[in-house]
Amino acid sequence: MNNFFKKITYILAVSAVMGFATSCSDDIADEITSIDVDRLFSPTNVELRVVNRTSIRVNWKEVKDAQTYNVEVFETAAGEGTITESAIGLTTLDLPYIFTGLDGEVNYTIRVKALSETKNESKWTKVSIKTDAEQIFYALDEVNDLEATQVTLRWPAGETATSIVLTPGDITYNVTAADIAAGAATITGLTGETAYTATLFNGSKTRGTISFATPIDIGGAILVEATDDLAAMIAAAEEGDVFAIMPGTYEVATLTVSKSVALKAVRPAEKPVLKGTIIRLTAGLELESLILDGTDSSGDQTIVYNADGTYGALIINNCEIKNYTKGALYGNTKCNIASITITNNIYSNIECNGGDLFDFRNSIAASFTFTNNTVYSSAAARDGFRMDAGGSTAFPSVKSIINISNNTFNAVCNGNNRRILYIRLANHEITFNKNILSNTAGYYSNQAATTIVEMSNNNYFNAPNFTGSTQSGAKNDTGTYTTLDPGYADATKGNFTLSNEELIYNKIGDQRWW
Repeated sequence: MNNFFKKITYILAVSAVMGFATSCSDDIADEITSIDVDRLFSPTNVELRVVNRTSIRVNWKEVKDAQTYNVEVFETAAGEGTITESAIGLTTLDLPYIFTGLDGEVNYTIRVKALSETKNESKWTKVSIKTDAEQIFYALDEVNDLEATQVTLRWPAGETATSIVLTPGDITYNVTAADIAAGAATITGLTGETAYTATLFNGSKTRGTISFATPIDIGGAILVEATDDLAAMIAAAEEGDVFAIMPGTYEVATLTVSKSVALKAVRPAEKPVLKGTIIRLTAGLELESLILDGTDSSGDQTIVYNADGTYGALIINNCEIKNYTKGALYGNTKCNIASITITNNIYSNIECNGGDLFDFRNSIAASFTFTNNTVYSSAAARDGFRMDAGGSTAFPSVKSIINISNNTFNAVCNGNNRRILYIRLANHEITFNKNILSNTAGYYSNQAATTIVEMSNNNYFNAPNFTGSTQSGAKNDTGTYTTLDPGYADATKGNFTLSNEELIYNKIGDQRWW
């Protein structure tokens, strides 16, 4: 009998314990799914971004149950003391919020808290950021204020400054009271064809920075006037000659370059026009600040490597190249080119009827750099960068390093069977970063030999096949990229100025449009 009662008591006790445990489990589950606190959570994902050098954009994730937010700005790392700026009673509709009128080169701390009518306010969330240096320099008037040996720099009249420092050369100019009143200072003693950076100081504080390149010093070059026979002058050139070309239009069908020379505008802001011109190379060449207009040309590519051989560098900078029929660059002969550097140019309306845009069949370059260029309305029926295996066959020891970065391509290779990279060299590496590709049905490549070693931070707008081509063997971008609308100012007129803040902030595409 005692054993019977003991067993009954044990079973009841166990049942009671199990029932208590089940009840506790239910209560805990209720608490986990219905946490209720009397204080708002602090804002999270607070992001600060410097815009226009001395303004700060602030954004954060919405806080549950919050009606408004207060934001305060301090010039202290602790985010305490005297408030520099504040915004009270913001809602998520006000985000992102921008504080303007701040000082340059200052470490600011911004703190954010959430408020509610039914709960206690949150604790502050603090984030810090440093503003960029001020920029009060006006854009340089290259026609009237820039010469080979001097420059006039301008800023708002009355704005205080103490000195201007130019590098290279560590040239220091002491700003006078008259300069401040006029908002201008002229600095002499510069060297022609030199890239300078000028910094305006007030004491130790930077008030402005501007970069520019002085034009060619005519005294050390061969001056070319619009009435001269440019073709004859180039044909008679000596190795290393530099031709300083005056503004005007030069109608010349063919320029045959047999000695390594440079053709440069006297004033880069007033580019001379070479109309209907095809350039045939058997030597190195530098082109600077020219307009090459293929209207009424023979229908060939802009630049053609004319014969087998070993070639010096090809440099094309700050040029406009347009209206050519076959393409922009052609190497069908066995050419071993030291380097090709194409920077800061605008290519447009290159039809590519009978050739690709940059077309190497049997030629090769040890380095091929294509940066900060804009290419639009071109290669409708052909590929963009073509480098065939013939170059490696002719020069098997050459490894070609190809860098295509920070360019804007609009309506280029606009066909679903058109490739931007038709590269089949046996030994090469391609870097393709921070480019904008827009309004094109083209894709990257379907060639197994195409070797892309780095591809990141490109933006594809209305260009779906660069990330999702279904072509057999297609190489799609599977890394970090965006598909944002650049918001071009006027693409139909060749104005690709960006309005998309993300692309500007991340410095995507040709830098001239940021």
